[in-house]
Amino acid sequence: MEFLSDYGLFLAKTVTFVVAALLIIGMLSSLGGRRRDNEGHIEVTALNDRFEDWEEQIKSVVLDEASFKAERKAAQKKAKAERKAKKKSGAEENEKPRLFVLDFDGDVKASDVEHLRHEISAVLTLAKQTDEVLVRLESAGGMVHSYGLAASQLARIRNQGIPLTIAVDRVAASGGYMMACIGNRILAAPFAILGSIGVIAQLPNFNRLLKQHNVDFEMHTAGDYKRTLTVFGENTEEGRDKFREELEETHVLFKQFVSENRPQVNIEKVATGEVWYGSQALAENLIDSISTSDEYILQKRGDCDLFEVKYVAKKTLAEKVGVAAHGAFDAVLGKWISRLSQRPLL
Repeated sequence: MEFLSDYGLFLAKTVTFVVAALLIIGMLSSLGGRRRDNEGHIEVTALNDRFEDWEEQIKSVVLDEASFKAERKAAQKKAKAERKAKKKSGAEENEKPRLFVLDFDGDVKASDVEHLRHEISAVLTLAKQTDEVLVRLESAGGMVHSYGLAASQLARIRNQGIPLTIAVDRVAASGGYMMACIGNRILAAPFAILGSIGVIAQLPNFNRLLKQHNVDFEMHTAGDYKRTLTVFGENTEEGRDKFREELEETHVLFKQFVSENRPQVNIEKVATGEVWYGSQALAENLIDSISTSDEYILQKRGDCDLFEVKYVAKKTLAEKVGVAAHGAFDAVLGKWISRLSQRPLL
């Protein structure tokens, strides 16, 4: 037991020292390397180069040496001829259209909209109407106002006359489908989930529990419908009716939004809150074709220059130190537990 006490004290000192050291290093680094861009930066990946690298790696293993060299020589000759033709007739004539690939991974608050807005702004500084934007969308929906903003960000692309394609590999339901229907074209995997054109709200009520324990709850409002339903107060039928009315109004707006962006949809048939798999959604005109995002990008490879655009947020000092301290603590604690596991405990 004395060993455990001594080792515990040693562990506490070590962790304290490591955390303090990381804090000091982080503060010095932040002060010394401060940049004007405190928000983050855009990263662009040339997907054509990535696919070419993968193709060459596969060929180097699959083909025999002579065939591989012949393939490589032919590819170099073709690239040289293309460069020569481009230079001779002018860059504008031979410039390939570009496909910009963005990702949106939605939670209840549509938090990824903060990155999406920067990515779209960056693309719009360069994109032409001959280009295209592909958004790989995944979301089961969430807050109305948050997804309304996310849909508005996508609308910026269409408003510039740039074709917008939405690819749904797994799910675009409720607020996710609100975003998807902005696209000029919607693609979905065969078993992707789409639809859920409905509105839901739920909350618990603890009023009876508070009464059982003789706890009074007071809430004062100015305006008849400032608060319709509450968690702790006693709810009334009038409040419930108003709450349902507000839900219906939101549902009407949702249906109007979908109808305006996808007039080919029979909105009364699909706006029941139900969901459809990709193949079923195609029959209901909720999507335009069955395809995964990977399949679509590879199809475009020969005709377009492909670029993946991603906004990377700059981590704060607290986040950097927090991650480093967490890793250091786990490492030290792991060693301590490992040593203890080799000794009998009383």
